[in-house]
Amino acid sequence: MRIVSFNANGLRSAADKKFFPWFRKQDIDVLCVQETKAQESQLEAPAYRPKGYHVHFKDAQKKGYSGVAIYSRQQPDQVIDALGWAPFDDEGRYLEARFGNLSVVSLYLPSGSSGDERQQFKFEVMRWIAGRFTDMLASGRDYVLCGDWNIVRSELDIKNWKSNQKNSGCLPEERAWLNDLCAPGRWVDAYRHLRPQGQDYTWWSQRGAARAKDVGWRIDYQIVSPSLASRLQDCAIHPKPKFSDHAPFAVDFGD
Repeated sequence: MRIVSFNANGLRSAADKKFFPWFRKQDIDVLCVQETKAQESQLEAPAYRPKGYHVHFKDAQKKGYSGVAIYSRQQPDQVIDALGWAPFDDEGRYLEARFGNLSVVSLYLPSGSSGDERQQFKFEVMRWIAGRFTDMLASGRDYVLCGDWNIVRSELDIKNWKSNQKNSGCLPEERAWLNDLCAPGRWVDAYRHLRPQGQDYTWWSQRGAARAKDVGWRIDYQIVSPSLASRLQDCAIHPKPKFSDHAPFAVDFGD
């Protein structure tokens, strides 16, 4: 089973950059998209709905903002598009597809880089959603939480470690929160499990030739239930071709 997480920074923009022809060649079972930046009614053309895939969207109430989607070869048994807190749900940040005992989630956590108000909202989301993650672990279901978490975990996950200590996404309290989630016996960071010393990135600033110089951040994850750790086989980040300021992140799971 191959699952891919991809922040499109506008699904129509990514499609214009030939994302879907690439997608069709990757043997993907489930694709989780973040930042569709569109309403479902704007994504009805065949270009956004490749044959052989079922697609579900969760739009933000604010047009042209946020939004998540899941493409899957198998029709989900159930689709859940809210976690029960309107300030988060209304921004189109959560979509869960259930296949038997497996849940695959497309998750887009807020960024705080635009200012203190959004950073405080990010902290509020972190405190609130941690309880939801605890409930998921206790549920007995297998979960794959795909998405843009807007947080790095360690020095291995960011090129300019020292200069970003006071910047959103690399704040000590953000890193502590995510590392606590991924503590032994809790959630498993698929990339770090498979690449313990890996220094690959999934996002690059649009400024200063950051991508060409590989001055990036690893903020896109697939974080899985401990029950799935033994099934993790391989992973790959695909910085080329460029479809977005983020790169698609693929994980292969065994049976």
